[in-house]
Formats: sequence, C-alpha cells, structure tokens
Amino acid sequence: MTSRLTIAIAGATGDFGFQVAKAFLLPSLRSRFIDVVILTRAASARTQELVSLGAKLCLYSADKLSESLEGINVLVNAVGSQGHDFKNQLLHAICNSSIQLYFPSEFGVNHYIHDFSHDEWDAKKAHFRLSQQLAPKSLRICRVYAGLFLEDSIGPWFGFATRESRYQAVGSPDQPSSYTSKLDVGKALAILASMPPNDVPAEVQLSGDSKSFNQTAAIMQEHGAGPIQVSSIPLDKYKLEVISSPSSTPERYLRFLMGEGKIDHASRALMNQNELFQGPLGIQTFKSMEDLAKETNGKPWAEVEWKPTSP
Repeated sequence: MTSRLTIAIAGATGDFGFQVAKAFLLPSLRSRFIDVVILTRAASARTQELVSLGAKLCLYSADKLSESLEGINVLVNAVGSQGHDFKNQLLHAICNSSIQLYFPSEFGVNHYIHDFSHDEWDAKKAHFRLSQQLAPKSLRICRVYAGLFLEDSIGPWFGFATRESRYQAVGSPDQPSSYTSKLDVGKALAILASMPPNDVPAEVQLSGDSKSFNQTAAIMQEHGAGPIQVSSIPLDKYKLEVISSPSSTPERYLRFLMGEGKIDHASRALMNQNELFQGPLGIQTFKSMEDLAKETNGKPWAEVEWKPTSP
C-alpha cells in the first residue's frame, strides 16, 4: 500500500457511480485515503448521503474543471454513456493536474476484443486514444472491465424472461458469462487506488461470478423461481441480424457476445485478476449469482415491463 492519497469520483450520482462511491466510503476502505471527493455540478439527495458517509463535496463548473482537480491524486471517471463530451473535457483537465492515476469510464465488457463497431464502445476507444495522446508520463491509466453488472443483467434484455419463466440464450446455453456487482467493482477500484500508482496494471478484468444460462436457471429455481424453460437460438444468424440492423443501445450486441464467450472472464482465453483483490484486506468474497437469487427469491426483474430495442 502506498502513502494515503486523495481520491475524486466523477459521476458519483449515477446508478453505477453511486455504488462505487459507497464502496470507497466503507470503513475498511475509507481509511486508506486522505479524502474521497465527489465531483458534481449540483448537490442532491445522493451527494448528501455520500457526505454523511464521509465524503467531501466539490461543486464544479465546466469552465473551471482544472481548479476542481487541485490536490487530487486519483480520479475515477464513472460518468455515464451520455457524457462523452464531458469525459474528454475532464481528460484535458486531468492531463494538466496533479493526478497520478486515472480510471477512465470503462467498467463493462472489454470491447477492445470486439470484431464490430458500435457508437458507445467507439466513443470509449476514442477517449482512450485521446488519453494516450495527452497523458504525461507521470499519469498512470488503468482500464477496468467487470463484464456484466450482476444486479442489472438477469432480465429480459439479455434473454432472462423471468416473468414468463423462460430463458433464451444466443448460442449454447452452457456458455458462461462473467457478472460482477457494482459494489464489488467499487471495492476493486478502491483497492487499486490504494496501491502505488506505478504498480497498478494497465488493464484489469473482474469476474465476480461466471455462470451460463443453464446454471443460472438451476440457481434461480433452487431459490424460488419455479420451473424455467431454457432454449437457444443460432449464434451466427442472430449476430448477423444485429450487425446488419444497428441499434443505439448495446443489449442486442451483448447477447451475442455472451454466446461467443467474450464476456467470460473466468475462461483461459480472457482470464481475470481477481487475485489482486481477494484476501483479508480485500474483497473476501465476490457477490455471486446465488446471492442474487436469495435476494430476489429466484425472480430478478420479474416485475419489469420491457420491449426489445428496435434497430
């Protein structure tokens, strides 16, 4: 562990960033840092909650970002998919600051291994290329890929139609995918942020739990779902249909990526760095699919009404 640093989190009022900030503020992790600063345009109920947990609040304006980063050593960029222009503004400010370690807004799938284009992931690639052009040698950049968010993914958008008791895989229903809870991603980021910046890997893949459609169905049935019918559709045909009729949101693409095994961070092909975070001073146990099943009585997102995205 390095000497204590000051952390800033941008995007901490979003659904993902809020969980990340709460992880940094857990007593076992908060003590590793001098301050945990929440960068936000305006105060809100969520910022008030984070302040009550021990965070400091920094209200910024877009034309004074550099001033907001004074004294910050590590920045976590948890800004969502609608904020790509702001992310690039933030990057320019970072590269003229005292920041030593930067976590860009990745945190999902490793899209650098994809064999197709999509606006959302293309914007992230462009941001990383810009960081390579602008970053001084003193700035360490770490991209973290969590796979799919555990609490958001077992729903109809990925083929898990809980309400109808039907799961539909693209490709083999025995192909696992990696799921990591948002809080566990935050814990992993806090552990990385407490390391000497030069020791932080350039890329980190997480796998909170890796399960297939068949395994997920068995777990949910064990915890109250009732019988679940598991089926599959041909991978190659589905992928071709999706790529030939692009959509702005990524769920259709993620479904065939699941089938291709490109979100299985427990496989030998992709692997993960979970060992960096496990142990008495880290994440003793990642949240599992069974934990989710227990919390939801085997019926995650059973009440949701959802219509597939049109191309």
